[in-house]
Amino acid sequence: MNIVVLEELKAYIEPLTPDEHDALERSLLAEGCRDALVLWGDILVDGHNRYGICTKHGLPFQTVQNPRFQSMEDVHLWMIDQHLGRRSLSDFQRGVLALRKREIVAERRSRAKAEADQNAGPVPEAPTGDAPWEGEAPAAAMAAVLEPKPLQSREDIARAARLSASQVGMIEKIQKQAAPEVVAAVRAGDISLNAAAVVATLPEEEQRAAAAAGKDELKQAAKRVRESRRKPRDESAEASSDAAPEAAPASDEVSALRQRVAQLEAENAELRQQVQMLSAQLV
Repeated sequence: MNIVVLEELKAYIEPLTPDEHDALERSLLAEGCRDALVLWGDILVDGHNRYGICTKHGLPFQTVQNPRFQSMEDVHLWMIDQHLGRRSLSDFQRGVLALRKREIVAERRSRAKAEADQNAGPVPEAPTGDAPWEGEAPAAAMAAVLEPKPLQSREDIARAARLSASQVGMIEKIQKQAAPEVVAAVRAGDISLNAAAVVATLPEEEQRAAAAAGKDELKQAAKRVRESRRKPRDESAEASSDAAPEAAPASDEVSALRQRVAQLEAENAELRQQVQMLSAQLV
């Protein structure tokens, strides 16, 4: 059997940790390869670690073709969905996969719409099960139908990755702004998503220096950034407190006016009583 291993697909998903790989090897040696390797033609799509271990030890294995694959994008989406369900993936890894899925789906649907507009025809309906397409369908349109629900909002991505919307936001910030060394620290679990997103706001050289000093320095760097953000608010509160004495005279004036009003009201009441007494004497 001629099985082609593409490094692109092999590296597309986070690799197993050494401990996970050793555990898989022990399981295959004890129980054999029970799950079939998934192929697209001759290309190995799923089971790279099992294939490598079985080849190393001469263990037998089975293969199965996935007839729904029409393009490499289909393969990528299928791989993402398969690995999003892995319990061993970290929050960061699941978030990255869900963001990849959003990009693929958005791009293919954009192509499908452009192709449909160009051909002045509707996007074809997807066949049920593994039934073949009826007639010739544009490749991009057919690909779009295979994934009918795009991940449009941050909440959609969060649901797909089993994360909160705020966690997805932090992962997006890390991907866009973090130095590679900081990303590596998150992948290794040395710092949290929150800390990495904070460190990512620093200049790249400072990020690299903190990462080179180790995970403790990364945590301290995040702490310093948080404290620097709180400092302006504290200074603002102190400024308001300092301004309070200046407002005292105004407060004193208000109090004096209130006393004057009370005094006038008392005098007014006394005058009324005098008027009533004089009126009674006249009668």
